[in-house]
Amino acid sequence: MEARPALFLDRDGTLIHEVPYLADEALVRLLPGVGEALGALQRAGVLLIVVSNQSGIARGLLDAGDVLKIQQRIDRELAPFDARIDAWYHCPHHPSVGVPPERRRCRCRKPLAGLLDRAAEDYAIDWDRSAGVGDDVRDLQAFAARRLPSVLVGTGKGRASRQKLAELGKEPDLYCAHLAEAIPWILRHTVQRAPRASEAAAD
Repeated sequence: MEARPALFLDRDGTLIHEVPYLADEALVRLLPGVGEALGALQRAGVLLIVVSNQSGIARGLLDAGDVLKIQQRIDRELAPFDARIDAWYHCPHHPSVGVPPERRRCRCRKPLAGLLDRAAEDYAIDWDRSAGVGDDVRDLQAFAARRLPSVLVGTGKGRASRQKLAELGKEPDLYCAHLAEAIPWILRHTVQRAPRASEAAAD
């Protein structure tokens, strides 16, 4: 199977309006431009993979069924734009809240890269031509663990996250007001990126 470039996406605050511990699919609202952006990326051949912390499960505020309904609602909202998420991964854990097995230290909770590792088991991903988008410093840290270039969007927690990075003397690879604004950059780092020299020589 030929490896494909992938875009790893946070969910809340990146694709949809931020609702703390979202459990009701009726509250799902795509952020402006998300449908058009994902449609363009999918037509370009980019895998769209969502990686999301959902500690509301550990906290007893929602369950896996609620998460599935929200995912299905997002796919319905994306359908008019000829876009669909290729894969959904979420972490239901929290290290100190809730009851076992959800209350535990895990490898899948961002800023760790466990959700991306799971995607690697399920899909042939061209990691050298993949990227990530999120609104939280933890998103960027998870992407960095896989050496992915990433975009911090100003939606959701994005503005606060940018300020937090600035206080640490750091900058994201790219900061954009919203996902749609980042599409040219994402395409340059995924489908338009040339193979590494070693790969080109092998051809």
